[in-house]
Amino acid sequence: MYKPEKLIFTILLIFISTSCSATQAISSFPIPAAINFAGNTISLERYDMRERFDREQIVIAYSHSSSILVIKRANLLFPVIEPILKANGIPDDFKYLAVIESYLDPRAYSPTQAAGIWQLMPKTAQQFGLEVSDEIDERYHIEKATEAACKYLKSAYNKYGSWTTVAISYNAGMGRISSELEKQNVTEAYDLLLTSESSRYLFRILAMKQFLENPAEFGFRIHKDHFYHKINTTPVEITDSVGNWTSWAAKYKLTYAELKDFNVWLRDRKLTNKDKKTYIINVPDKNDLNYKPSKVKILSSFILGN
Repeated sequence: MYKPEKLIFTILLIFISTSCSATQAISSFPIPAAINFAGNTISLERYDMRERFDREQIVIAYSHSSSILVIKRANLLFPVIEPILKANGIPDDFKYLAVIESYLDPRAYSPTQAAGIWQLMPKTAQQFGLEVSDEIDERYHIEKATEAACKYLKSAYNKYGSWTTVAISYNAGMGRISSELEKQNVTEAYDLLLTSESSRYLFRILAMKQFLENPAEFGFRIHKDHFYHKINTTPVEITDSVGNWTSWAAKYKLTYAELKDFNVWLRDRKLTNKDKKTYIINVPDKNDLNYKPSKVKILSSFILGN
């Protein structure tokens, strides 16, 4: 049956869509002549350096949903990551490496089995002191995984003496970088011909730094009330086995899901713990679980674009 109101609604939708398309501003962004990374100035004047950087800043600026989430997550996680980098002598700019690895998603897991915000592979994680098993996977433990990443970064810097080469080696691997530096007879890893992913890697870090330091210049403005608030936790020491995490959580008036939210590194419903190791479980403050604007703290003013 013919319904004139349906036709009118369809015409209205087309009109709105056309109007929005006609008025929406799509812009490119200025390309800096140089950018500082880990205390070193990287020139972007050479044609390929300029184009590689520009590609990544355009991708970030127009990946609206992912980029907004990154801004919100960075406000919570940078204050956790930054002191650990500093204590280990790693330049603060390496926090942006974690961003491009995982978009700061604590549950990030790749098809190649890399996990956590630093996307550590199982063997690499174990090499640098993390426990990786069916029950415990400390790659998902933000503080411990950051410590492990620092150990890798320091090891790579001792080998190369260049933080830019260290950053690229995080993606390509030290073996590959060392081999290609020799074969291609260059001193900086960004001058190497590598896979597309590895060739883009440093420029993704640089562009993410530029974006998160100046989100307003890319058109991103987030109201304070739209940020997430920090939820305080109480550490509870475990030195024995746990037969069922659901029952354990209930003692603290938590659901199993809530317990796992604050302890993503717990990977099973139980903890065997035959060796009587000590584990610290984060128990969230129940008073913090409900959102209140007064709880929100913007720890880095640049995130608001102020």
